[in-house]
Amino acid sequence: MYRDNSLMPKEAVRLVVLGTLMQGGPLRYADLAASVRHFLDRIMGPSLDLMGTSLEMLRYEGLIEALDGSGMEDNALLGPTDAGKVEFDTLMRANVRAPSADGLNKLVIALKLRFLHLLDIESQRDQIDNLVALCETELARLGDLKRANTGEVGQFASWLEQDIAQAEDRLTWFQDLLARL
Repeated sequence: MYRDNSLMPKEAVRLVVLGTLMQGGPLRYADLAASVRHFLDRIMGPSLDLMGTSLEMLRYEGLIEALDGSGMEDNALLGPTDAGKVEFDTLMRANVRAPSADGLNKLVIALKLRFLHLLDIESQRDQIDNLVALCETELARLGDLKRANTGEVGQFASWLEQDIAQAEDRLTWFQDLLARL
């Protein structure tokens, strides 16, 4: 993890793998790899940062295991180990960074929402409360930027207004979600 306890790209991939197994149950190697690749490609597009983590490495680290005794060969049936379940919980509770151009923030938020139901209700509330705070911080940052750039020529002000509207919509959505929990 980064110093601020937020996920690095390889940890986001771990969360996709572990969450997919915990949510849907054991999967064959090929099916798990295809599911992970599909999700990552659709959220972030092709990314070299996300291609480094292999299922074999997660097995080596004791986070997933072959449940049918076949090792990792022959399209093994894979599931999370107890250590993998602990790692999943740790990754789900990681901080989310301020929005960035690389898309990692969007991936982490998507993963938290995809697997949120796997946490206990109090942890779910904590995670959504953190996302509300993130949106509030983002709105404060964007508002400051808007105030500092009033009257500029060009399309920046219009783009910034659109970005602020999206952040306000996200904040409302997360607040509504928190109220439903």
